[in-house]
Amino acid sequence: MITSKNNTLNSFADLKKLQKTLRLRILEMYFTANAGHIGCSLSCVDLMIGSLLSHKQDNEVFLLSKGHAAAALYACLNESGEISDEELKTFYKNGTVLPAHPAPNKIAGIPFATGSLGHGLPIATGIAQASKILENGEYTYVLMSDGETNEGTTWEAAHYAVAKGLDNLIVMVDKNGLQGFGNTDEILGVSADKTKWEAIGFDVVECDGHNIEEIYNQIDLFKAKKNGIPKLLIANTTKGKGVSYMENRMEWHYLPMKPEQFEIAMNDVNNNYV
Repeated sequence: MITSKNNTLNSFADLKKLQKTLRLRILEMYFTANAGHIGCSLSCVDLMIGSLLSHKQDNEVFLLSKGHAAAALYACLNESGEISDEELKTFYKNGTVLPAHPAPNKIAGIPFATGSLGHGLPIATGIAQASKILENGEYTYVLMSDGETNEGTTWEAAHYAVAKGLDNLIVMVDKNGLQGFGNTDEILGVSADKTKWEAIGFDVVECDGHNIEEIYNQIDLFKAKKNGIPKLLIANTTKGKGVSYMENRMEWHYLPMKPEQFEIAMNDVNNNYV
């Protein structure tokens, strides 16, 4: 059970309602700011609902390694009450504490600057290792893009997590199949691959990254396993999920919306989600 600024969420039905609420909020934020990185926020927000908003405890850490999806993180922290409605309105504006990529030391739920891709997992392994040493029972959650599994620091951190038996580390990969310059399988090949991660010692499960119940239940199963093995959830997602003209289109990693596009996007989400 979690408590948001609006209500107490007791069921999967409550969590699923957030799929619409947060998408509409994200679209409004990006349109008002005339900013890009919309598609990547829409692909990972369901993973945040199933982890950050429904599993993370007060003393635990959630890291958004793919920091370019900052609006999704801000929308979720607004839902949990960590970011006020007034603060949310300053997104992307001069002097804001909510810039294009998450910045540290202003919001409790944002302990590190992220978005320099490949560094979220190294930071998360260090936090998880500290929790192991302290024996505090706390979990560390990190949400990565599939593109950043190309990074060498990602694999170094992954090997470290296995070597140290960090079973309190839960890694999620937003596998939408697109990165900055094209399809991931055409850049360096698919490195967000179940077989590859299992080969180095991770406990790996694939899921539908837009199915809240499936995400929630799988994280529950991960947390029940005290087996000395770090956990990885490879979530198959769609970039721009919920907006017809954005889905699986690389350009919506970058483009802002025109007024007519914003109207279509809002209508799509209202029609696609209860």
